[in-house]
Amino acid sequence: MKKFAQRFLADNKGVTAIEYGLIAGLVVLVIATAVTNVGTNVSNVLQQVADKISPSTAKTGP
Repeated sequence: MKKFAQRFLADNKGVTAIEYGLIAGLVVLVIATAVTNVGTNVSNVLQQVADKISPSTAKTGP
C-alpha cells in the first residue's frame, strides 16, 4: 500500500491535464469576452449610422 501511495503522489499526469484544461477554459473566456465587446461596439456604430440615415430619408408630413 505504501508503494501505491508513493506512486500516486509522484504521478503528475493528472495535474498536467488539469492545468491544460484550466488554460483552455481561460482562453475561451478571453475570446468570448473579446467577441462580445467587438459585437457591442459594431452594433453601436451601426445604430449611429442608422440614426443618421433615417431622418434624411424619412418623409415629412402627409
